[in-house]
Order: sequence, then C-alpha cells, then structure tokens
Amino acid sequence: MYRILSILAAAFALALAPSPASADAGDVDAAARGVVRVVLIDSSGEEVVPVTHGSGFAVSPTRIVTNAHVIREALLDDTLRIGIVPSEGDAGGFATPVAVSPSNDLALLEINDGALRLPPLTLAGGVNRNMGEVSAVGYPMNVDLAQGLEISDIFRAQPPVKSRGFLSGERPSRQFDTILHTAPIARGNSGGPLLDGCGRVLGVNSFGADSDGSDAEFYFAVSLRELLPFLRENGMEPAVNALPCRSIDELNAAERARFEAQRDEAQMRLEAREAELSEARDTARLQAQIEIMDARENAMAIAMVLLLIGIGAGYAAAQLRSGLADKPENGNRAIFAAGIAGAALIGTVLVWVTRPGFSELEERVAAILGEGSENGGTGDDPGGDLAGDGTLICTLVPERSRITGARSDDVEFDWAADGCVNERTQYGMVSGEWTRVFVPDTEAAVSVNVYDPETRTFRTERYLLSRADMEDARAARRTYDPPACGVSNAQITLGEQQSALLALLPDRPNERLVYNCETKRDGVIGGEQ
Repeated sequence: MYRILSILAAAFALALAPSPASADAGDVDAAARGVVRVVLIDSSGEEVVPVTHGSGFAVSPTRIVTNAHVIREALLDDTLRIGIVPSEGDAGGFATPVAVSPSNDLALLEINDGALRLPPLTLAGGVNRNMGEVSAVGYPMNVDLAQGLEISDIFRAQPPVKSRGFLSGERPSRQFDTILHTAPIARGNSGGPLLDGCGRVLGVNSFGADSDGSDAEFYFAVSLRELLPFLRENGMEPAVNALPCRSIDELNAAERARFEAQRDEAQMRLEAREAELSEARDTARLQAQIEIMDARENAMAIAMVLLLIGIGAGYAAAQLRSGLADKPENGNRAIFAAGIAGAALIGTVLVWVTRPGFSELEERVAAILGEGSENGGTGDDPGGDLAGDGTLICTLVPERSRITGARSDDVEFDWAADGCVNERTQYGMVSGEWTRVFVPDTEAAVSVNVYDPETRTFRTERYLLSRADMEDARAARRTYDPPACGVSNAQITLGEQQSALLALLPDRPNERLVYNCETKRDGVIGGEQ
C-alpha cells in the first residue's frame, strides 16, 4: 500500500512539474524569413553555374552568419562568387566575406550594394537546460533531390525546411563549443540556425555524428559561446533576448488567472466594505437614536418648566386681578403676570410640537455617515485622474510579456482623454479599447497598440508576417487616412477604418509587450520625487 501511494505521489509531482517548452510554429516561421540559401557560383564561363550551397541567417538587414566551411572554396578560388537566395521574394544578391573563423567554423557575410534587406533573427540569451524542443532550419540537399530539383532551381526563392528535435546538451567538440541536438540536418543545412521554442537562435548548425546506419543520430551546432564573441569582435551587436520562453497560450491563461484573482479580491473588498458600512450604519443608528432620545427628553423637560412657569404666572395674575378693588396699583402687575403666563404656555406648545421625532432617524444616520466620509473614515481615494491625461512613462512588465526580438525600452507619450497621443496621433475605439494599428514600410511586422486609461496599461502585440502578408497589410493600410486629433467622432471613424486591416492578422500575435504606465509631471513620476 505504501509503495502504491509513493508511486502515485511521484506521478502527481511529475504531472505538476513544468514541461519543456515546445517550438511554436509561428515563431519558427517568423525566424525562417531571415534564413537564406548561401550558394557558391562559378562565374568563370559564359554562364553562371551554381557549384554547391549551404544555409545562413541574417543577424542584421545586410549581414549573414554561416559556417566557414560553406564558403571555404570561394575563399580559395576567385572565380567563385557567393550568392544569397532569400526564402521570399524575387530579389537575390551577392555577398562578400567580412570575417571568417575556421577554428570555430563561423563566417560573417555582407550583402553587396544593399540590393537585399532581410529580417534579422534574435539570439537567445543562453541554452535551455531542460532538454526542450528545438528546430533546425535550412536547405538540405537531400530534400532538393527528393523533389527532383535541378541545381539551377536553387536560384529560386523557396521556404527553408524545418525539422524538430530535442536539446541533448552542450559539449566541446573539434576544439570549440557545440550544442548537441536531435533535430535532423543534412548537407546543405550547414550554416542554418538552431532555434529554441520562441524562434531564437541557439547555435549555427555545423555537422552530424556518424551513425554507421545503426546508432541514434545526433547533430552539432556551433554554440552561442562561440557566435556572440565572434560577432562582437567584428563590430556586430546582435539582438539578444534572455527572457523565459513562454507561449501566448500560457500568457493568456496567466492573464485569465490574474483577472479572476483581481475579481475575487475586488469581491472580498466589496464584501468587507459592505460589512464596514453595515457596522458603521448600525453605530450611526444607535448614535442617532441616543441623540433623538436626549433631545426629546430635554425638550419635554423645557416644556414642563415652561408649563409650570405659565401656570404659576397665570395663578399670580388671577390673584392680583382679584385684589384690584383693595389695591388698584396691582393692575399693571396682573397684566405683566398674565403676559408671562401666555408666553410660557405658547413656548410650552412650541417646544412640545417641535421636539425631535423618530422620523428623523434616517436623516441623522445619513448626516453622521457623511461626516465620517468627509473626514476620510470610510471614503475611498480614487487615486487620481483615471483618464491618464498628461505625459506617461510606461515600463515593461516581463512576467506579463512575451518577447522574441522586439526592443523592450520604456515608452513615453502624452495621452489625452479623447484618445489623442502626443497631440497628433489619434487612437481608434475597437471593441471598447483604444487601439492604433501600425504598419511600417521597412520592418516586416505589424504592431497593434492598445492603451487602457483606467488601469494605465499599455500593450503592444506584434505580428511577424511573411513578405506577401506584409504587402497585403500595407495595401489595406493605404486604403484609409486616419482622422486628425480633435475631429468629431474621430475614435469611432478610425476604429471602423482599422477593422479590415485587423481582420488580415493571424489569430495570435508572435509577441506581446505589456507596460505599466505612470504620470510624469514636472519631473515627478507617480506623485513621488
């Protein structure tokens, strides 16, 4: 029995343990846009003839990393040129070696004449130690042969081949650091990237282990420990992202849990507030009852005193009036006494009639509770202007974000309650959110920016699109001119204009950057120096 319980407990612990992140197809596709075929071309004759090819990937719009052995022949033969064939579009180009390091099998190429610009890949900050899934991307020759492609067909843009496997560890091999993995590669894959689950470069695929047709097959990639110093020594500072790799689904689940926790917390605060108000109302009611009873008793006592005075004065007036025959001088005294008696009796009636009644109870309770709120006893501080007017400084919240390559700098902008940013850029209202879609002419990404004035949360969702999809997005963007700030119903108009463009985007973004914003006034952020 104890053994069975132990086994069940171990299985439960394994179920709860975090599983390795699997590769996201969208991220691998986005990275593949910057993967190229590196072709050695014989230009010695009348015709341009491809000799062999490998793979490479962009680390800047015009610079490409590949293996040194891919271009080795071109370094020894000046009749060979290095051609670059991108995965998309019609434009190819030629490249010149910038740096070659045979000792760790790395080479850096520069595309000539700026004829071709590529979306650069982002490098991972380190190797995932949990044996996670990885992807190899490149142009294996055996796939070309299986497709029946001729050697001349490699000049045509084609999507690279993607294969999946698992990380098997880091180890020195052939005098340099390599990553061991099981994502299949073949001749032609050399120089292509090995990607983690978020499409970030872990290494440069270089060679495979000799399996002799029987053993399990393993493959080697030049590690980041070799690649990063090589790039920096040659004046390159590539994009590096060391944040944990989490999927959009994981972020969405975390956001739902966060929303539910906030909702439960708000419900608890509401219940506590109601209990506090109920207790305060009971206390105020008791206080009002005591005040009313005290006031009634005081009024009745005053009325009784006035009544006794009236009776006494009336009796004195009657006695003085009955003795007028004997003492005529008592007439004025009798009139004075009668006046006092009348005034006292009138006062008695007025005090009795105007004494506090229990019908005033609720009014007094409200007055008591109102005084407590004014003095800060039960009132809530709204915490400033929820519209967020003024200059905002927005700081990234890494635990709520997914970044594979975008910059994560602080964001500063001026926000107005009508959705105008920096007094010139109008935001539209889409599904109840202030939204602006940005489609750049140079970068292969569409950004959807959303700002929530109530929570002061700024969110950017980035879609890394193919060349064809970017052209469709740019065409949709050219169909409308956003209204200027201050135009009547500008936010509604822009929201309608953006709807067709938003419909072209995939179901989920590749990246999500979430920022918390605070107001900035006269050098003060959030009210603190």
